[in-house]
Amino acid sequence: MNEYFPEVVQAVPGEGRTVYAYFTDGSIHLYDVAPLIRQGGVFARLEDEAFFRDRLTVLNATVAWDVSGHYDPTSCIDIDPFEVYGAKTVSDPLEVAG
Repeated sequence: MNEYFPEVVQAVPGEGRTVYAYFTDGSIHLYDVAPLIRQGGVFARLEDEAFFRDRLTVLNATVAWDVSGHYDPTSCIDIDPFEVYGAKTVSDPLEVAG
């Protein structure tokens, strides 16, 4: 039995502190980062809206924020892909309604 190992291929900022995460299986999950930000620690940096939106990327096959500015997978804030995959599945927000 093969179990799916979630890998993010694209991350797009949503409203507030949410992220649309696009996975290799074609699913899209809307992950709310606000609870992590409220916990503080390393996630407190994501409270800054410009940092949240401008540094959002995919590193280590998951949703991440590029801290160094060099897309260094060892210098980022990332979220476990299983955690993100467990978030609500949604329709593609980038599709234009016809």
